[in-house]
Amino acid sequence: MSADEAPAPVGWAEMTVAQALTAAREVAVERLDAQLMLAHLLQRSRSWLMAHDDVALDAPCARRYVEWLARRAAGEPLAYLLEHAEFCGLTLQVGPQVLIPRPETELLVEWGLEVLAAQRAASTPLRVVDLGCGSGAMALAIQHRFPTALVTAADASAPALDLARRNADALALPITLAHGDWWSAVAGQRFHLALANPPYVAPGDPHLDALRHEPYTALVASENGMADLHRLIDAAPAGLHAGGWLLLEHGHDQGQPVRDRLRQAGFHQIATRSDLAGLERCTGGRLD
Repeated sequence: MSADEAPAPVGWAEMTVAQALTAAREVAVERLDAQLMLAHLLQRSRSWLMAHDDVALDAPCARRYVEWLARRAAGEPLAYLLEHAEFCGLTLQVGPQVLIPRPETELLVEWGLEVLAAQRAASTPLRVVDLGCGSGAMALAIQHRFPTALVTAADASAPALDLARRNADALALPITLAHGDWWSAVAGQRFHLALANPPYVAPGDPHLDALRHEPYTALVASENGMADLHRLIDAAPAGLHAGGWLLLEHGHDQGQPVRDRLRQAGFHQIATRSDLAGLERCTGGRLD
């Protein structure tokens, strides 16, 4: 008997939509999450669920739903269960090999688009690199919103690059992929804009437990979370055209050290942008 043919847990074989949503409440899974999981499994909309709450789930669907409830109750991110996430208006495939793209990172994309718009009159195509691209979220968002740019997505993780490739193919967005660690992935090339959301959490940070399902190496950096930010900044002058910009996401308390490091590396017009909570989240500068 295959996994999909296996019977649902005892007592769930005739579970209706209404009972399924009630079961989520009993294991402390939020109703919205439960609706999204059930809608995904049934290939229906949330509004359909509400209008058809007396419909019974078949055994394979009930079994999968109960499994998902347990995983969600244990803290597994909803995006990993659904295998997709929304970012800058795009639907991206995601999995445990990459970070789930977050709204805060959209700040970096919006800033990057402003930088490109200011250089639109350039006689040559503007070249952009997303360093540590993960699912390809930033690279694909930039390519989608600024289609004349030549966008490269780089990552040291082959599984992450494979996922970025699949996202690019699904969205029909022509980005270039590069395998390697930070700037070494694009050695010998120069760009007008570089963006990165590197690991910036310090080892032992108490918030890591809530992030335990996401890849540790994409979250944590040595030197109190600053090591990869330092590497990105220090190597940037060799990878940027004169007038090129480097934009970085960082922790809420890392804005000042990032600004200091950018200044030491020869950047100007250094600025920081805050998220909706007023926390410093992105810092960047222009290389003259």
